[in-house]
Amino acid sequence: MASSLVFVSRPSLPRDNFETLLSSARTAGLIPADAEVTIRTSSERLVAKIALDHSDTRTARQAAAQFLSAQVVSGAVAESDICLTAIDGALSEAKQLLLVMDVDSTLIKQEVIELLAAHAGREQEVAEVTEAAMRGELDFAQSLIQRVATLKGLPISVLAEVGERIIFSDGARELVQRFHAAGHKVGVVSGGFQQILDPLATQLNLDHALANTLGIKDSVLDGTVHGKIVDRATKEEMLRAWAAEHQIEMAATIAAGDGANDLDMVTAAGLGVAFNAKPALKQQAGAQINFSRLDVIADLVLDDLN
Repeated sequence: MASSLVFVSRPSLPRDNFETLLSSARTAGLIPADAEVTIRTSSERLVAKIALDHSDTRTARQAAAQFLSAQVVSGAVAESDICLTAIDGALSEAKQLLLVMDVDSTLIKQEVIELLAAHAGREQEVAEVTEAAMRGELDFAQSLIQRVATLKGLPISVLAEVGERIIFSDGARELVQRFHAAGHKVGVVSGGFQQILDPLATQLNLDHALANTLGIKDSVLDGTVHGKIVDRATKEEMLRAWAAEHQIEMAATIAAGDGANDLDMVTAAGLGVAFNAKPALKQQAGAQINFSRLDVIADLVLDDLN
């Protein structure tokens, strides 16, 4: 199957800048000389998809990354101006896709455990541990146990209070709506907490949602996590399990996240997406979105723009 080269601009990037980048890509040989290029618009973003006949997706993706890096070094564009990658035909031509996302700092803008820790006066301490874990410097399971212990004694009313403060990432609702409108499946798997995630999943009508379960005793958080901890291995397991449930090939899956805990599912998926991610994940992902619009994922893999 032929792959395609996809350029997506950040919102409101001047069209002249976008067209200049495309022209440079053609001059550099990234875009075939005889290829037709049509620019479409998606929520103030510019999108161009170019068919690459007889092209290996991995090779095309590497060439795209090298081209963009050179453009950034030259000052022609900033890293946050453009998402550029190659999409395999097995993904773009699949009848049904599965998108699985991380939650904290991906589906939503915040880190839930930090919002909870603020109620215990331990936000800064927990934030530092979270940051180290997302960089891959700490074992996630052990860091989670350490952070959840700081929540011991908080009343369960803080769960509802935190839930009201959560803000979806820009484009999150639109992303899910576009995938569902096209008949695809969307799930989330989180190192956060099921009690917070369930209402979010209901709001978005997600097909799957899994996170850790906070221990509660006598209407108070007991500082523990119940059951198996959702770590990076579990995230990949759920990606594979949900794909199998819907009889979707792994080549037709997309996984998106921001930290080291998402690394296994991002590298296992047909397309792995690093969303404003830590370096450990960006280096391994097939696509990078370095500006704040999560629905760029739909721009990359769906054909639903006029």
